[in-house]
Amino acid sequence: MTRTGRAAGELRPVALELDYLDHAEGSCFATAGKTRVLCAASVEKRVPPFLVGSGSGWITAEYALLPRATHTRTARATAIPRGRSQEIKRLIGRALRAVCDMSQLGERQIVVDCDVIQADGGTRTLAVTGGFCALKQAVLKLLERGDIERSPIVEHVAATSVGVVDGEMLLDLVYEEDSRAQVDMNLAMTESGRIVEIQATAEGMPFTFEQMVKLHALAAAATGELIQIQHAAFRRRAGGLPSVDAGADG
Repeated sequence: MTRTGRAAGELRPVALELDYLDHAEGSCFATAGKTRVLCAASVEKRVPPFLVGSGSGWITAEYALLPRATHTRTARATAIPRGRSQEIKRLIGRALRAVCDMSQLGERQIVVDCDVIQADGGTRTLAVTGGFCALKQAVLKLLERGDIERSPIVEHVAATSVGVVDGEMLLDLVYEEDSRAQVDMNLAMTESGRIVEIQATAEGMPFTFEQMVKLHALAAAATGELIQIQHAAFRRRAGGLPSVDAGADG
């Protein structure tokens, strides 16, 4: 089966454009097919109350959909955050903290804002992948300024979606596939292959452990590809070349 010319186990074309914003300490305009997420990392000289006096830093995230990111208008967030946005921002924050040593940050916080400009499935997973790129740029800036001595980043992290649609296992679901999936799963994984989070739901028939293992294998290979795309974007940046690196094969 192919989806708009794409094989069942193939990622959509991915592009990570680093240094997209002038003022943020780190930024990445991330695209996967028609899904587009703008990620910006901001360094703040403060930490949550529970870390004051600890000498340790913190990394957190925010997530939002622009009103016409979706097929029909989504109302702007109010003072009371939507449950979905809260869930997703916590996923992003956990994924970023999982690959960082907070003690190397000192008492400062990095906030990674992820704003979805256009949604066609996989917004939370692309926010993790692009959000990490924004975070890494902010860390590099701290190192360049001499604000920290060592990078807190231990390894890269990325995320992707998998699912079962019409009885077939598919990678990197677009909205139309996700909306009718019998199984929907998001995985965030580190470069060393460790799992940060699995979000899996049976929308129809419950799935087996064997199916979950196969879906994990599909996602693990894809997150490895995404991390290579991240590395390629930073290599191009270090070489003074445009950081955009598109394609599922890095």
